[in-house]
Amino acid sequence: MNIMAGKVLAETVRTTLGPKGMDKMLVDGMGDIVVTNDGVTILKEMDIEHPAAKMLVEVAKTQEDEVGDGTTTAVIIAGELLKKAEDLLDQEIHPTTLVMGYRKAAAKAQEMLNQIAIDASDRETLQMVAMTAMTGKGTEKAREPLAELIVDAVLQVEEDGEVDADQINIHRIQGATVHDSQIVNGVVIDKSRAINSMPKDLTDASIALLKYPIEVKDLETDAKIKLTDPAQMQAFIEQEEQMVKDMVDKVVASGADVIFCQKGIDDLAQHLLAKAGILAVKRVRKSDMERIGKATGAQVVTNIEELSADDLGHAGHVYEKKIFDEVLIFVEECEEPKAVSIILRGSTRHVAEEVERAVEDAIGVVSATVEDGQVVAGGGAPEIAIARGLKDYADTISGREQLAIAAFAEALEVVPKTLAENAGLDQIDALVDLRAAHEENFYMGLDVFKGEVTNMKDAQVIEPKRVKKQAIQSAAEAAEMILRIDDMIASTGSSEPDMGGMEGMGGMPGGMPPMM
Repeated sequence: MNIMAGKVLAETVRTTLGPKGMDKMLVDGMGDIVVTNDGVTILKEMDIEHPAAKMLVEVAKTQEDEVGDGTTTAVIIAGELLKKAEDLLDQEIHPTTLVMGYRKAAAKAQEMLNQIAIDASDRETLQMVAMTAMTGKGTEKAREPLAELIVDAVLQVEEDGEVDADQINIHRIQGATVHDSQIVNGVVIDKSRAINSMPKDLTDASIALLKYPIEVKDLETDAKIKLTDPAQMQAFIEQEEQMVKDMVDKVVASGADVIFCQKGIDDLAQHLLAKAGILAVKRVRKSDMERIGKATGAQVVTNIEELSADDLGHAGHVYEKKIFDEVLIFVEECEEPKAVSIILRGSTRHVAEEVERAVEDAIGVVSATVEDGQVVAGGGAPEIAIARGLKDYADTISGREQLAIAAFAEALEVVPKTLAENAGLDQIDALVDLRAAHEENFYMGLDVFKGEVTNMKDAQVIEPKRVKKQAIQSAAEAAEMILRIDDMIASTGSSEPDMGGMEGMGGMPGGMPPMM
């Protein structure tokens, strides 16, 4: 049953693999639809109940978190490993023997992957990697300009060989076409000015980041104030106003032209800030605050009393702009910003969403290439190369584990077979041609557009080594875990046994009657 669940899940996403993969339309109970061929999105949105199938969904999520691409590959390899295991189990090979064989094969596969990897992380390679990741994901026509945007963004936020993809902020706006997408050398946030009387466009701006509200805080405890004279009421109100004015004076004294506040800003404070010619934005998300800090060099201030000129950041241009039906604040012309924004356009919401998923995958693979500096050829080339090596390795192993290692090798061939199948080519012919071509060159892969075996390095179809490494590792571990399960038992969902009375005995095996 567990193996069947894994196989069914793999078959579901299998048709989405490769440049000619098909899309899935996912419809929820409310009638909302998602159209995508992104493996992890399909698996997350699917209503899955089977425990073993859920384990394969975890494989896809891990792959997405680690690399950002290769989720479909990981799931179909796991499904094929289970399928091959089923045949061996029918031959009465013990699951433990199978698992040991798979474990050895996975370790050997990682060694071979290191041997066929190419050291490269130059700009041209990064663009090839980005274009390969986006091929067949609804971004076909604009993949070259998008690849340039992505490489620019990743190289901009890279620090000491590490890339924090969270510092690349993607804004999806429908309307116009994918070609109208642009990179902003700074930060874009989907907020507007606090009030319209504030300046809309500032140059050479000094920026303050406040985690402190510019308003009178509510008391945390219930309190009553007894007033005996109307003058006391007036004095009380004036006191509150004075507190707000003092806060605004503190901001003005720091020399800030622009304030991004994570909390609220009082109506009076908004009016006073506007009079002082300061652009203020309230209730800014924490993640946006961090990006603005990275881009401008501003420090987040938690107490307004401590705000000084040393905490301010700088940007050449801060302005508000409306794109389609969204009002955005742009913080641009920053000096060496370590945070950037990409504005993605798409003719409809569904197109823009799919473009965003493709771009996120591409950012993941470009980041992995920058960090590791190693790539492999695409088009099923590494899988065929590793499968050949594993078959030779299997001959050196005695005992039944040899069969498991040979099965692992055959399972890896599901990737080029699926690429051929999805492109309308003959699987067997493609596999035979690939095996023959690999006698001479391990860069040979399947060009699905021409329908022939081609040198993938020359065809500029390149993937990061980390995508393949993680896919093979995750698939092998998930298959091992499922194969080691010999029984499925319903649990109570709590670690404490239910001792709440003897009547529970009626549910015991044999239907023992309740004891009086």
